[in-house]
Parts: sequence; C-alpha cells; structure tokens
Amino acid sequence: MGETENHHHPPPPQAAAPPAAPPNLALSRGPTWTPAEQLHQLQYCIHSNPSWPQALLLAFQHYIVNLGTTVLIASNIVPLMGGTHGDKARVIQVLLFMSGINTLLQTLIGSRLPTVMGASIAYTLPLFSIINDYNDEDFTSPHDRFVHSMRTIQGSMIVSSFLNIILGYGRAWGELTRFFSPMVVVPVVCLVGLGLFARGFPLLGNCVEIGLPMLILLMICQQYLKRIHSRAHLILERFALLLCIGIVWAFAAILTVSGAYNNVKPATKQSCRTDRSFLMSSAPWIKIPYPFQWGTPIFRASHVFGMLGAALVSSAESTGTFFAAARLSGATAPPAHVLSRSIGLQGIGMLLEGLFGSLVGTTASVENVGLLGLTHIGSRRVVQISTAFMIFFSIFGKFGAFFASIPLPIFAAIYCILLGIVAASGITFIQFANSNSMRNIYVLGVSLFLGLSIPQYFVTSRTFDGHGPVRTNAVWFNDILNTIFSSPATVAIIVGTLLDNTLEANHVEDRGIPWWKPFQHSKGDVRTEEFYSYPLRINEYLPSRFL
Repeated sequence: MGETENHHHPPPPQAAAPPAAPPNLALSRGPTWTPAEQLHQLQYCIHSNPSWPQALLLAFQHYIVNLGTTVLIASNIVPLMGGTHGDKARVIQVLLFMSGINTLLQTLIGSRLPTVMGASIAYTLPLFSIINDYNDEDFTSPHDRFVHSMRTIQGSMIVSSFLNIILGYGRAWGELTRFFSPMVVVPVVCLVGLGLFARGFPLLGNCVEIGLPMLILLMICQQYLKRIHSRAHLILERFALLLCIGIVWAFAAILTVSGAYNNVKPATKQSCRTDRSFLMSSAPWIKIPYPFQWGTPIFRASHVFGMLGAALVSSAESTGTFFAAARLSGATAPPAHVLSRSIGLQGIGMLLEGLFGSLVGTTASVENVGLLGLTHIGSRRVVQISTAFMIFFSIFGKFGAFFASIPLPIFAAIYCILLGIVAASGITFIQFANSNSMRNIYVLGVSLFLGLSIPQYFVTSRTFDGHGPVRTNAVWFNDILNTIFSSPATVAIIVGTLLDNTLEANHVEDRGIPWWKPFQHSKGDVRTEEFYSYPLRINEYLPSRFL
C-alpha cells in the first residue's frame, strides 16, 4: 500500500507550445496612420468658402500663378513665328481670355474641381512643324508669316478638338480610367509635377540673383515666419506668395534702374530686367478677343494629325492633375464619368480656342493645383473668381501687361515649390495599395523611371527647329509620336496601366482595387454627389448617360 500510495503517475503529455509570435516592430516606432481619402488639414475644402475679401486676394494669386506659363509660352513661340511685341501682347490676351472661359466652364459643368485651365506646353511640337513649313515659304513681311501661322493653328485646333469631344462624351476616356488603380495613379500624378522640372530651377538659374532670393524668401515667409504670431500665421500662410512677389519684383526693378544689367549678355538682360518684355508699350488699352480675329482658318492634314497628338497628351496630363486637385481640395477621387465629361468639355474648350485664335490649347494647370496645397484652401469659388481677373486683364491690355512684365525667374522659383507639392500628393495614393508588395514596387519603379527617362530622351534629342528623334518621311506621324512620348504623364499612363493589368498580384487588395472600385460608378460612393454633381439641379434635366 505504501508503495502504491507513494506512487506518482507521470503527467499526461502536453501539446507543444506554439512558437512565440514575433514582436510587432511597428508598435515600437509609435502610432500608425490609417488611409485617409480626404485631407483634413485644409482650412477650406472644395465646397466651403473664405470671406469675400480673402477670396478676392486668393483668386488674384491664382491669376498671377497662371500668368507665368502663359507669358513663357508666348515669349518663346511668337518671335519664331515672325510676330512683333504687339503680336505677343495680343496672343497673351487671347490665352488669358480662353483660360478664364474654360476654367469657368470646367468648374461649373466639367470636373467641378478647383482647377485653372491654363496654356499647355504639349502643343509646342506641332507648332514647330507649322513654323518650319512657313519658314520655307515667301511672305511679304514677318508679320504676314505670323498671321498665316496663326490661321493654320486655328484650323488644326478646330479639327483636333473633336478627338477630345468624342473620347469624353463618348465615355471612352472614363472606360480607360477603369483600368487604373492606385499603383497607376501614383506615377501619373507624381510625373505631372516632376515632369515639369525644366520650368523650375533650370529657368530660375537664368537669373539667380532674382530667382534664388524669391525661392528662399517664399519658404521662410510661408513656413517659418508664420509661427511668430497667430495673425501672422493666417496672413503669411495664405498670402505670402503675393508679398514675396512684390518684394523681389521691386528688387529686380531697382537692379534694372541702377544699371546692374547694362553690360551683361543679352540672354541675361532678357531674364533679369523688368523692362525687356515690351508688353506695356505694345499692349492695347482695350481689346476684346473675337472669333477668327487672325482671319479664315487654314486646314492642313499634316498639321491636324500633329495637333491630335497634343490633344491626347493634354487629356492625359489633365487627368493626372484632376486627381491631384481632388486630393488637395478635400474631395474624393474623381469618378470615371466625371473624368469623361471633363475631357469632353476640354475638347469643346479647344474648339473655342481654335475659333478665337489661341496659340495653344489649355490643360488643367499643375502649378495652380499646387497653390491649393500651399495655401491649404481648396475652395471652388476662389478659382471661379480668378476667372474674372483673367478675363478683365485680357480685355484691358495695359493693366494685364503690367503684371505680365514680372521676370520669369520669379515664376520659376514659385514653380519649384508648387510643382513639388503636386508630385508629393501623388505619392499619398500609395496608402491605398500594398506598399510592401515587391510586385507593386516593380510597377511603381519602372513607371516612374521610364516616365522620366523616355521623355527626357525625346526632349534632349530634339533639334533647335523642333524635330524629335522619330524622323520618318511622314511628318504627321513624327509629330504624333514625338509629342506623346515627350510627355511624362502620358508615358506613365501607358507603362503603368500595361504593367499593373498584366502582372499577376497575390490579392486584389495589393493593387488597391477595393478602394478604387466605388469611384468608378456615379452611385458607388455617397460623397460623389456632394463633390461632383452639377449646380442648379442641372442633373434633373440631363439624360443619365451624361451624368
């Protein structure tokens, strides 16, 4: 008994303990942030409005920012066409007038986003073809050659506009965007900003003593000095741009008057002096743009095909800019039907530009979208008010010429910041996809690199007279390919869409498809109606296929 009583049975076998889970290293680094479809740091979002005095000043800032690209394109192209300083002033007036009209249309019945429609640099290659053709012909005067060039541009734009109208209102463009995912949107929006790097420091470097102080002063005033006082925070965050332009512009005028640029190279005088635009003396006091002001349009098939490539590129660039505008104005991603109608309306705007004799077509202005992020104000009303400044200064030429005489390196300093903000807003879309997927890293890396590298090759291989690396006997074919592959955003759409839809993903969540799908249908997200519906109950009177 004693042995039995003292006998201890062995314990039952225990299951092996599961291996300890590895520690969550993310917790040791602090909090994590959940994906945010809307930015909440904005002081005014797309449908909220600042006070009227502030809205007027903010609208004037949008006008000033848009003015830089307009003057840059006109200053570079008009002299090559044989135009005088007076012709350049008239071209700038038409560009501003059409920018105001198209911006108002887009914010009312187009994308409904706070985007300024500004002059597009994508049209320069087709313009070079027109310039080269007329250089070989005899004209009674350079001005006569300029007028013939403008009439040919008119005809080409009128015909080419129907491409965007068909792609947009035929819903084809919206169907294309259904193949997008966050992994396509990231490189497209990034390269909409980064692809314009030539308008940043390279242009600033033409007059460092003006451009660099502008860049430094804007960063200090807008980001650091606003911390001094709560009232200074409000003023400098929203209006530092106007303040810095006034200071540096006055500094440039002092250097000009004091003779600092009397004995420098002609190129330096052109960039630095405040009296080298010759717009004040040549601009008319009052001039209202009207249809066919240059004469009857000239239609040439070869130039029409070249302009078709530019119309396609402007649509691609506008699409990327619309995504950035939605992000920086507190809206959700634009649905497919909104993108379709905005591109269709852009085609109607291009038709109007052809009728009124604009030098180039318009596209959604990247720099003005960057201004939304800089000021933290994404109000639609502010952008709509800015159209009044564009139209007013396009009609009263002397007043508009005063602001158009701001040296271009000042605008270049502004672009260094604004274009960077747009590029960074594109990066934020990666939060909706799996950023740890090697497949996504491949798609993103290849799209970004080729989106920068291919256009850079096409630009650096371009000759002085505008001939690109594609040089076949068909000039129209050359213009189409050279224009398309000179656009970083367009190349990113092509490469990104192809890779993202052909490379296999482990899960649809890796591509961000669950986040993307609701925005492809008008009723897919409850906020779509709030941000993108037509004003004044227009929806009730339109067929559903147009909504």
